[in-house]
Amino acid sequence: MTIAQIQEEIVEEFSMFEDWMQRYEYMIELGKSLPIIDEKYQTEENLIKGCQSKVWLHAEYTEGKVLFTANSDAILTKGIIAILIRVFSGQTPKDIFEAKMDFIDEIGLKEHLSPTRANGLVSMIKQIKMYSVAFQANK
Repeated sequence: MTIAQIQEEIVEEFSMFEDWMQRYEYMIELGKSLPIIDEKYQTEENLIKGCQSKVWLHAEYTEGKVLFTANSDAILTKGIIAILIRVFSGQTPKDIFEAKMDFIDEIGLKEHLSPTRANGLVSMIKQIKMYSVAFQANK
């Protein structure tokens, strides 16, 4: 699936919920299915700066695709990073870098997060995009 197709799928899933409490619960469920980062990667250098909670993000470049794993010490934040990993893991660095992020506004995520969590979301996206740039440069 392309990034745009995955994003559209997420928008459709979120539209099934009546209110934000249900959407938060859904994000928590998504967080539980997150491909957990190997403990050896839960290091200071894999911590995303700018997040209120601790979020570790690890990326590997394999066969032209970027594979992400992550973890967080906060359950809602784990759901947020799970959504991003679902969108970007297994994609090419070029596709990740060029991806539009409109789906975040379409599901209303940023506006329903506290300012510190919204900043964390931006930091997660920035880190994912930075990995894509690094992997493109090292091809």
